[in-house]
Amino acid sequence: MPNLATILTDTAARLPDSTALRIQDTAVTFGMLDGMSARVAGLLAERGVGDGDRVAVILPNIPPMAAIYYGILRRGAVVVPLNPLLKAREIAYHLRDSGARMIFAFDFEDMLAQAEAGAAEAGDVEVVAVNPATFGQLLASVEARPEVAEKADDDTAVILYTSGTTGRPKGATLSHYNLYSNARVARSLLDTQPEDVIFGGLPFFHVFGQTSALNAAVMAGASISLLPRFDPGQALQIIERDRVTIFQGVPTMYIAMLRHPAIAETDTSTVRGAISGGASLPLEVLHEFEEVFGTEMLEGYGLSETSPVVSFNLPGPDRRPGSIGKPVAGMEVRIVDDAGKDLPVGEVGELAIRGEGVMQGYWNNPEATAAAIPDGWFRSGDLARFDELGNIYIVDRKKDMILRGGYNVYPREVEEVLYEHPAVAEAAVLGVPDELSGEEVAAVVGIKEGMLPDDGPGRAELADAIRDFAKERLAAYKYPRIVQLTDTLPKGPTGKILKREINVTAGKPAEDALGPGQG
Repeated sequence: MPNLATILTDTAARLPDSTALRIQDTAVTFGMLDGMSARVAGLLAERGVGDGDRVAVILPNIPPMAAIYYGILRRGAVVVPLNPLLKAREIAYHLRDSGARMIFAFDFEDMLAQAEAGAAEAGDVEVVAVNPATFGQLLASVEARPEVAEKADDDTAVILYTSGTTGRPKGATLSHYNLYSNARVARSLLDTQPEDVIFGGLPFFHVFGQTSALNAAVMAGASISLLPRFDPGQALQIIERDRVTIFQGVPTMYIAMLRHPAIAETDTSTVRGAISGGASLPLEVLHEFEEVFGTEMLEGYGLSETSPVVSFNLPGPDRRPGSIGKPVAGMEVRIVDDAGKDLPVGEVGELAIRGEGVMQGYWNNPEATAAAIPDGWFRSGDLARFDELGNIYIVDRKKDMILRGGYNVYPREVEEVLYEHPAVAEAAVLGVPDELSGEEVAAVVGIKEGMLPDDGPGRAELADAIRDFAKERLAAYKYPRIVQLTDTLPKGPTGKILKREINVTAGKPAEDALGPGQG
């Protein structure tokens, strides 16, 4: 398998004048993107970056992000993508842990200042400021290096840092073959063709957007319409203006668009397929999207450690809404107990994964690697079950399961019910300590715009109504005794609800449900 950067060089040779990236009124062809990446490789060579060196990138979805990504790979170096919202202390940790010798940082708001402070704290890291207005001038000053470094299948291409929900972030090392094979799978899911226009609102620093949008589109020769920071109104404008054919997003993106007032007037007829991942998709949202957009939504499953696509529903009669489908080509899955033994159909256990997309390990962390892959099978931390046809159903995160009075409560099941309530826009269910039951089931609920009462009694009445709604539809040990209301829930860079940022205390008013700075 060649260097991952060849997906760009091959497409540029075949379709040099086709649009690769579009942002507002600016279009970048594959030929232009190829040329920019060759000059990025030249800049790296000039500044002493060589084969295997780590280079961090802290940029949103703008054309320079793609050029720098492929330029680093082209040079034979390793890409370390970072969230543009990170602060200096966090950036310093990632730079030190990866051993990065350079960082490309967006010259916007305080992002560059944070990157510079983080680089100074890490020590001996060169900062390259990236401003879209002057990026062309920066590249014009260096000599292009069009050659593509040769790479072995297991050579590291990208180090993707996990979100750190269970401690300090760990760097998942993904090889050129991991990412190439997974991009090929992502392209095949909806048979992406050069005529397709893909919505580019999933961050490229995250594995979902990087593989399923950027790499799959470049491999196919399709166009990507970029949205640097997700906004539902702007997303709808892009769909209509650029005639988007494939929409890829996380559930909160779909919810936000469906709740936006412009949805009724937006022409979405060009969308021929939609993909959801990154978090569990409520069935109510899936059905509403399909009714409004008139096309199938396919739910899949993946992780940073698996490049990411592990399994997917496919279009047609075999699709099973509510499931994450079956393993994709090159991937295998099992449902195992704590001892690593296979469980029968229908029983809930941990999802274990093996195959072409599974990472080489955690960067410089053999202990964490051995714990995650004890026997050649990566332990996902997700609880799942098989049906009789081999479809996989995610029940919940293993660590999110609530043990109430000796009974297992899976938050996703409760959340599915809450999403059916007409006032609920989003929901997060979690366990809180309880002297009597061990843990109590609590729900923090985001209320649809215009439906959250201003006064305390009105909020209490709505919270009680939502609790009773769930009580009627769930077993007595499952329904949430604690219901707290808010206008929005805290989310990560991809729009995934961050349960770790939510504080629930029985008796607290609804507005205290969110952690510091999250209101």
